[in-house]
Amino acid sequence: MDVLAQTLPFFALIGLGFWAGRAGFFDAAATAALTAFVFYFALSALLFRFTAGLDLGAVLSVRFLLAYFCGTLLVYLAATAAGLWRGRGMAETAIEAQCAVIGNVGFLGIPMLVQLLGEGAVGPILQVIVVDLILFGAVTVILITLSRNEGSFGAATLRVAAGLAKNPMIASIAAGLLWAASGWSIPGPADRFLELLGGAATPGALFAIGASLAGKSAERLSVAGWLSVCKLVLHPVAVGVMAFAVFGVERFSAGAMVVAASLPVAGNVFILAQSYGTAPQRASAAILVSTLVSVVTVTAWLGLLV
Repeated sequence: MDVLAQTLPFFALIGLGFWAGRAGFFDAAATAALTAFVFYFALSALLFRFTAGLDLGAVLSVRFLLAYFCGTLLVYLAATAAGLWRGRGMAETAIEAQCAVIGNVGFLGIPMLVQLLGEGAVGPILQVIVVDLILFGAVTVILITLSRNEGSFGAATLRVAAGLAKNPMIASIAAGLLWAASGWSIPGPADRFLELLGGAATPGALFAIGASLAGKSAERLSVAGWLSVCKLVLHPVAVGVMAFAVFGVERFSAGAMVVAASLPVAGNVFILAQSYGTAPQRASAAILVSTLVSVVTVTAWLGLLV
């Protein structure tokens, strides 16, 4: 109950955004504008400010990366096998596998976990983002492209690389790490500017999540339920086994990794599904169901590990 009291305000902001969307205060255009502001400006400022003060050598952990990658790979393969067994094509299966492992680390994880766990969680969260976006996000795009015969493996890889280069989360993390490597401190006025802008990331991101959910449907509940179980239960369990039992990751970082893995399906999975015209309703339902259930499951994982 103590942990619930700490997590409830974050989910209440999501609920407020959902109500605003349903009540008509925030239509699709307003939600898109708020999401763009958070994604390109507020969250980028927050990430740059965090990473600019990091010691890359102290943050980067091969054990951590291997544990998260291997645990995530197991669930990705399980979801892929389930999709192929049900007779879905490779493109649809790739979207389902994406739902099973890609959590809302950017819009929910960074704002919530950094406040609940402290700035020591920044390093683990950044490593989770890098694995999610660069490895598993790339694999999904490549699988969809190859399944449709829309180009060679090399062409698909170049398309993914171009997309990553334009991603403001990747760009701000890279810029922050380069600044940290320089050994310079951020000048006072610039630091205050980044602090003010980044401060809008938490309420803006959570409100935007809720407003975007207001337009999503809950069709295909059986598949959405299975994918939500993968994301909220199987993913953190697999990652936890790898972190604690196999690779021996330091306890705090391992706990942060598991909680990050327990986050609900990310909204960018729906954007990817919609852009390729591949199972967008399925992704939408998985996002909606997993986000609703995560009020209980994320709180439980935090209570267990923190």
